[in-house]
Amino acid sequence: MSKKKSAVDVDPEFAGHTPMMVQYLKLKKNHPNTLLFYRMGDFYELFFEDAEKAARLLDITLTTRGQTNGTPIKMAGVPFHSLEPYLARLVKLGESAVICEQIGDPATSKGPVERAVARIMTPGTLTDASLIDDKQDIWLLAVTTLRNTAGIARLNLASGEFILIEVAAEQIPATLERIRPAEILYPESWTPNFTGNAAATRQPDWYFDVDSARRLLCDQFEVASLAGFGAEGLKPAIAAAGALLQYAQATQAGKLPHLRGLTVEIEGAYLGLDLATRRNLELTETLRGQPSPTLFSLLDHCVTSMGSRLLRHTLHHPLRDRALPAARHVAVEALLADYGQLAGEVRKALRGMADVERIAGRIALRNARPRDLASLRESLARLPALRGPIAGTSAQLLDQAHADLDAPAGTLDLLVRAIAAEPGAQVRDGGVIAPGFDAELDELRALNDNCGAFLVDMEVRERERTGINSLKVEYNKVHGFYIEVTHAHVDKIPDDYRRRQTLKNAERYITPELKAFEDKALSAQERSLAREKLLYEQILDALLPVVPALQSIARAIALLDLLAGFAESALKRNWCKPEFAAETQLTVEGGRHPVVENELAQSAETFIANDCLLGDARRLLLITGPNMGGKSTYMRQVALIALLAHIGSYVPADRCVLGPLDRIFTRIGASDDLASGRSTFMVEMTEAAAILHHATANSLVLMDEIGRGTSTFDGMSLASAILRHLIDKNRSLTLFATHYFELTRLSHEYPELANVHLGAVEHNDRIVFMHAVEEGPANQSYGIQVAALAGIPSSVVRAARKQLREFEQRAAVDPLQPDLFAQSAPEPEYLEPEPHPAIEHLAAIDPDSLTPREALDALYALKGLLK
Repeated sequence: MSKKKSAVDVDPEFAGHTPMMVQYLKLKKNHPNTLLFYRMGDFYELFFEDAEKAARLLDITLTTRGQTNGTPIKMAGVPFHSLEPYLARLVKLGESAVICEQIGDPATSKGPVERAVARIMTPGTLTDASLIDDKQDIWLLAVTTLRNTAGIARLNLASGEFILIEVAAEQIPATLERIRPAEILYPESWTPNFTGNAAATRQPDWYFDVDSARRLLCDQFEVASLAGFGAEGLKPAIAAAGALLQYAQATQAGKLPHLRGLTVEIEGAYLGLDLATRRNLELTETLRGQPSPTLFSLLDHCVTSMGSRLLRHTLHHPLRDRALPAARHVAVEALLADYGQLAGEVRKALRGMADVERIAGRIALRNARPRDLASLRESLARLPALRGPIAGTSAQLLDQAHADLDAPAGTLDLLVRAIAAEPGAQVRDGGVIAPGFDAELDELRALNDNCGAFLVDMEVRERERTGINSLKVEYNKVHGFYIEVTHAHVDKIPDDYRRRQTLKNAERYITPELKAFEDKALSAQERSLAREKLLYEQILDALLPVVPALQSIARAIALLDLLAGFAESALKRNWCKPEFAAETQLTVEGGRHPVVENELAQSAETFIANDCLLGDARRLLLITGPNMGGKSTYMRQVALIALLAHIGSYVPADRCVLGPLDRIFTRIGASDDLASGRSTFMVEMTEAAAILHHATANSLVLMDEIGRGTSTFDGMSLASAILRHLIDKNRSLTLFATHYFELTRLSHEYPELANVHLGAVEHNDRIVFMHAVEEGPANQSYGIQVAALAGIPSSVVRAARKQLREFEQRAAVDPLQPDLFAQSAPEPEYLEPEPHPAIEHLAAIDPDSLTPREALDALYALKGLLK
């Protein structure tokens, strides 16, 4: 009977390939669009198109390995011990990678050693500490739509947070900007309407089937329905969540034990901040995309990475319901007692805390490293020092944190007994399990530890037996144990020596005694490493049930870090505790822009504080004043003060009282979107339209220089109409900055409108900005003075002053805005003035050649020329 051919032999798809390449191609077939790193000894190698792409992205050498049907196979590779930095570079570029490891035993394998996918790395599923920013959450997000409703699900694999939300389809970009996901999944038949830095991954439409998604979610959470999570009726969100879970399970090669439930997010739970507002307020990045100076960089006094991540999240999720912010204010007040003594004690106790949240996630995913567990051990040991200062406080949040910081029973003891004081970096290298934890491991280690003593003893005995004083008994990883004798003494070797290796100046031998010890020692080393790996897996199994408790501890640590950071800012910068009121108002006394004030302080300059008084009877401040006078800064500081109050922080003001707020809108600055065919003015009008459609009586609206992108009459008409709509229809609390002084007359028509201006004084054709907000309209814009400051040629400035005087004279006769292009206003002829004789005389003088008497005579001569 002939031998039956294997599937590899008969599959025509892989004809002409070696068995090793057939194995590679089968693995690659399941991951066609992802770079596949294939373990080959001490290297991870990539082949064919993957090799070309990796060589280009990672700047590594592209070479060849073997041939297929006469064509060289392109290959690139990286050493196994330096894989992580290369993966980090790929992830930053938005790429994904499949890691294939050897799972078979080379000693018993016939043909290629068996390999399997060990992990899949994508931008949204990273948990390894070396690959992710420790101050930023990594969100994997899925989005789909049903009619005009978008279902959005997001997952943080590191923490186990799984959140669903449904929004209007038009709100997808704003929602994604709030969440800032690392990777977005969407149906392949769907045309996405989002942009940004997130990696976008298309998935088959059937991933987003609602019924399949519901069954998958119920199976994951071991429930009969999703009603207990409040998600049963959210069809688009459930569809997105199912696709998300299926993708995450595939990347992690199985279930996710730390995902035990869903959170349904309500769209109206947060203070509304649209795309323009987040950008204009520079919450976590500047208008130029830099990480500082921003509100986040200013507030980030956090000691732990968990606290920094919570701060970043909090800045983008200010709460509309004021109960939690108010509770945070109370906690900050308690931490500030006795000049911040309690805050200082908390911050001191937080130092040295590891990233418990991400370590817990890695334990659940079974990829925690030995040093993760050592760090967790040290952090759990520090919990009593952190609990002590906050015991018995009257603040509810501090009391709750005290309760949550109780370490699960037995966990610290297990880590102390099981993990070495300074464990090795990888389990495969050994040195991870503490001595005394396992008797069998200790016995195997003792065999290894005795190697040195045995070799020294044998060397002494063999020198005496052979009379060769230079004889050495040694070991290396390549050739094992050996006896080395120089060529000069080879005639003295005993009969039981067997040659193992010949060197240039020596011979290496093995004896029956040494061979027996070698077999025993090497076997003990292999068995020791295998035993450590088994014990480590058992430790992870024992820690899995306490992952929820560890996550609670992590949340408590992050909250304490956040609150202590708020207290630090308040104490360091003299911020006040805001008050919440039931009636409509926004009262700020002595308010400052937190970031600008900090920047000025670094150059020893003082920020000018200003008040802002808005309420039911005073709903709109019409702000006039010079360019560079501080109008935009004033408007932004009011918005930032309101936002800070709604995240639970103290605020940069002497006093602050806030009524109910639902959203903050900003229309500040000039920008275009040419890629979408939108000019600066179109962007301006689009943002204004969004405000007019969505702002309510409880919204805070900031509008700066509306209408400046078009002609004078068009711009003034639009500004006037928009202003009237905000007062009549929206009834929002509004800061409206303008250069159209004609609008200031509307204060006579609308009692809810108040004129204020930024002060400035002019001296000798120069302008001095006072940066102080004063009641009443400004009398001029000082545009020409600002132009002079900017370096406009003096001849142009003089011409502009002359033209301005003509306009003002004509305006005195006709109060309407003059037509700049009217025939009755011929363009004046401007001539450069003749140089003054005194200037010519001064230019001819050589000061270095004058005697004191001659210099005095020259000065009198110049004075005479000026008469």
